[in-house]
Amino acid sequence: MRMRILGSVAVASLVASLLAACAQIPNGPSVAVMPPPGKPFDLFVADDQLCRGYATQAIGGTSASQSAAASAVTSAAVGTALGAAAGALIGGHNSVGTGAAVGAVGGTVVGLGAADASGRTVQRRYDIAYSQCMYSRGNLLPGQSAAYYQAAPPPPPAAAPPPPPPR
Repeated sequence: MRMRILGSVAVASLVASLLAACAQIPNGPSVAVMPPPGKPFDLFVADDQLCRGYATQAIGGTSASQSAAASAVTSAAVGTALGAAAGALIGGHNSVGTGAAVGAVGGTVVGLGAADASGRTVQRRYDIAYSQCMYSRGNLLPGQSAAYYQAAPPPPPAAAPPPPPPR
């Protein structure tokens, strides 16, 4: 009987893992930022790499897909435990395996919804931080008009002493 319960839980966990693997969320920006006219492409690529790192740090160092996967696994595990408990309460010790299996499937369904929402929230925060960084470096965001790229002006020359006050 115990092996049957463990088998049901194992199958439910496998199904949960397979369903969670179906959710694919990009690990980079989902906004199309373009270099302004005249900006060298190698500078744009350097900006992109710098801003990807900045955006990753801004969201706590995890990617959207990592956040979604963690949410799905946690929800499936909680659903399995609650299903097993409900199966034991409702049908006695004979229904623990069935309760765990139903709980795992239900937890996976809820977990995938929570994973999707979690992943989208993290992706949105990443995109905002990435866009802010790229904009601050002079790149063009979607819907922004193009202006010619100008390098930062050189520093002003050393100041000449002020003229003497009029007499």
